[in-house]
Amino acid sequence: MVSAVRHLGPNWYASVMGTAAVATAGAGLPLHLPGLRTACTAVWALSLALLVTLLGARALHWTHHRDQARAHLLDPATAPFYGCLAMALSAVGGGAVTVGRDWIGVGAAVALDAVLFTAGTVVGLAAAVAVPYLMAVRHRIEPSQATPVWLLPLVAPMVSAALGPLLVPHLPPGQAQETLLLACFAMFGLSLLATLLMLPLVFARLVAGGPLPLALTPTLFLVLGPLGQSTTAVGMFAEVAPGVVAAPYGQAFGILAVLYGVPVLGFALLWFGLATAHVLRARRHGMGFAMTWWAFTFPVGTCVTGAAAMARHTGLVVYDGLAVGLYLVLVAAWAVATVCTARGLLNGALLAGPRTAPAAPRPVTGRTTSGAAH
Repeated sequence: MVSAVRHLGPNWYASVMGTAAVATAGAGLPLHLPGLRTACTAVWALSLALLVTLLGARALHWTHHRDQARAHLLDPATAPFYGCLAMALSAVGGGAVTVGRDWIGVGAAVALDAVLFTAGTVVGLAAAVAVPYLMAVRHRIEPSQATPVWLLPLVAPMVSAALGPLLVPHLPPGQAQETLLLACFAMFGLSLLATLLMLPLVFARLVAGGPLPLALTPTLFLVLGPLGQSTTAVGMFAEVAPGVVAAPYGQAFGILAVLYGVPVLGFALLWFGLATAHVLRARRHGMGFAMTWWAFTFPVGTCVTGAAAMARHTGLVVYDGLAVGLYLVLVAAWAVATVCTARGLLNGALLAGPRTAPAAPRPVTGRTTSGAAH
């Protein structure tokens, strides 16, 4: 067991995030299908079990393979995934209040969420500072290396911002409720502004440098994370703020939800189309399964909850349909990623060390001086 976890990186927390997203997104759908909520609760329980298992495995990794753990922190391709730990903690905690309460009771659900939300927020804020710091002073990075993975530590506070309002009604009225709500709003701002700084680097790399390597192509879906999660967050603020924040600010959150959420969700759909086109191209060129396929899950889940929030605040049926359609995509992606991950665990391929790169150079797409491919 100890040797098996040597190459178990922080990217594995993405499986917890994706599983929790299936549960919470399903519970918020504008549907009342028999058995849907029970199924979502069962999936949440699975995400909790996965989180506990991974926390134990990662503890073994840090205890017995400290050299490899340090190498992960100093690797610019791996270090950003430490944001996944924060998001996994917060996502499972939020799921406890959303659906887990049906099985464990409201009191236990709130207590579990409080612990996981606090831990996830602390880790997320630390990652949002530490990873960019390491990128600046320790990692050796070229602009051509920019990928959507760089967004992960910056999105973690946005997940806390979107899920923190679930705890507001369970706090004493007054200072406690308003402090938590405005703290979530502050995390919304810091994550959004940090994302706006990083995203142009990713897009410039994509346009000027050509398609990402095949194994990294699914990470294009990670861009949907801050878009969908921020839309979800403003929707949550609008639902909680009245009565917590003094007028007229409480009502202003409702205006912000629509004026921000509608255009951002529109851009998310544009990026969804762009990312899908790149993935289809990568599949034609032989892209096989890798743990990056979990990027198809949690980010899409945030768009489901974002669309559901817009449906509640605008009353438009089109957003109901969008939420349901995206949820079907989420469930299909989660099922495929789960089956492929289980298969990779059973045959040992996913826990094996990195393979040696081939000696022959990889073919690249040539470009003229004007930037056109040939």
